[in-house]
Amino acid sequence: MTDKRRNNSIDNPIEIAGAGPSGLAAAITLARAGRRVIVHEAHKEVGHRFGGDFQGLENWTTREDVLKVLQDLGLTTDFTTMPGRSGSAFDASGKCYEINSDEPLFYLVERGPGPDTLDSALLRQAQSLGVEVRFNSCLRQMAGDGILAAGPRAADAIAVGYHFETDRADGYWVICNDDLAPKGYAYLLIMNGKGTVKSCMFSGFKQEKLYVQRTLDAFQRLVGLEMKNPRPHGGSGNFRIPQSAYSGPHPLVGEQAGFQDTLWGFGMRLAISSGVLAARSLLTGDNYDTLWQRELKPLMKTSVVNRVLFSLLGNRGYGWFLRRYIASPNLRESLRRQYQPSWPKRLLDPWARYRYESQRKDAACDHVDCHCIWCRGECCIHE
Repeated sequence: MTDKRRNNSIDNPIEIAGAGPSGLAAAITLARAGRRVIVHEAHKEVGHRFGGDFQGLENWTTREDVLKVLQDLGLTTDFTTMPGRSGSAFDASGKCYEINSDEPLFYLVERGPGPDTLDSALLRQAQSLGVEVRFNSCLRQMAGDGILAAGPRAADAIAVGYHFETDRADGYWVICNDDLAPKGYAYLLIMNGKGTVKSCMFSGFKQEKLYVQRTLDAFQRLVGLEMKNPRPHGGSGNFRIPQSAYSGPHPLVGEQAGFQDTLWGFGMRLAISSGVLAARSLLTGDNYDTLWQRELKPLMKTSVVNRVLFSLLGNRGYGWFLRRYIASPNLRESLRRQYQPSWPKRLLDPWARYRYESQRKDAACDHVDCHCIWCRGECCIHE
């Protein structure tokens, strides 16, 4: 009887709610282990909410290159990338700080349903392994094994601006100025004739139009920004360290769990890693909370300390920050050290957690046998 139950469990499909990078990474990991997987995506295509957005796949938290890390996890890197080595950063006064790194600080990637995007590459790999992806499918209940990867549940930061076409050469530019992006940064990214310009703000959301216009004016003045066929676009991010990344018996991954880089929002790597860890927990029977707390939590706790310190700098402090770190002879290693746990960061952790509060409440779901899909912690929706 025990063997029969085990065989039935292995034969039953594992369902995943959400076809973002975390959900697809989980699906790929499970399919490579021989499990049948069904992914439910509420929209008609992958990356629906990004629509050609440019984002950075960070490359400084480990000495090993992030593309090699993905390959070692069994995940494809068959998507277009631009290594982020040389760029420019500006402080509130308009002073320019040149960024030069021997190794990429990040890889610029495109998000959304296009042929060369990170989302489409992961989708192709998943489907090639036999994963069934059901679009326009909103999963309401999950009675068996499954993973929840449905995206952010609150806005701790927003990035608002435009996508556009351009004749300008590839590159990236950043402005640290609270008058453009309160407690965040404004950025301009260009790759292969397409660009994204946005204000990434951690407060002041109600004045987003003002900050976006100031961002456009600043980039026009500082670097000669010109946009062809501009299209407005915005997105949000939810950053928190959960008490538990389970909803009932099901692992939460990616931004549905709150896994993000709280400092600057470079969260794709955390999202993908969480998907892989959740899949491994289902394959091995290991506790998912134990896995992510060992692998991800130290970096996440440090990023909260970094976020609180950065938010206190203000316009006068940004120049000091840029002089101290951008001018570093080995910027990638300098950033890596800032994200590693250390005794000063551990001492600051209680203070930082007191100062920083996510917009999403963190009340663990107490419905042990809960089969619902969407949960804000304080309540579950049962059908």
